[in-house]
Amino acid sequence: MKKVIRYVVGIDVAKDELVVCLGRMHDDWTLDLYMEKKFANRESGHKALVKWVKKWTEPGSTPHYVMEATGVYYESLAYFLDEQGCQLSVVLPNKIANYVKTLEVKTITDATASRAITQFGLERKLDLWKRPKDVFKNYDNSPGKETRSWRKGPW
Repeated sequence: MKKVIRYVVGIDVAKDELVVCLGRMHDDWTLDLYMEKKFANRESGHKALVKWVKKWTEPGSTPHYVMEATGVYYESLAYFLDEQGCQLSVVLPNKIANYVKTLEVKTITDATASRAITQFGLERKLDLWKRPKDVFKNYDNSPGKETRSWRKGPW
């Protein structure tokens, strides 16, 4: 019987929804993308996601969550998973887009994107996401902010 050596949870993040694919790598290096589900992109959905992953992975395993850096939409999930002590990687969208070009995917949907993210995570050793310092989290980067502040100078 094949032994599972790695689990990856690929997540396509949108404003209101998380499209998730769960995959595993066996000791013979074969990949198996075996579960898919959608969750709300809010705290209740984040909790349901972690519970669902625990249900469909072996006890004692450490699944690796992988998602794209999609604007600000991924941030609440990343902070939540970090607080739960989960392994997490956030990948630049252009890396996933270039990877998808190597696959036999004709049409990109949220489901095919989550599958591609899962496969990408299974095939590569990814850097773990590190929570930014609080000073960066609270930084207001709204458009025009930098021009408004310099206009208030002493001149």
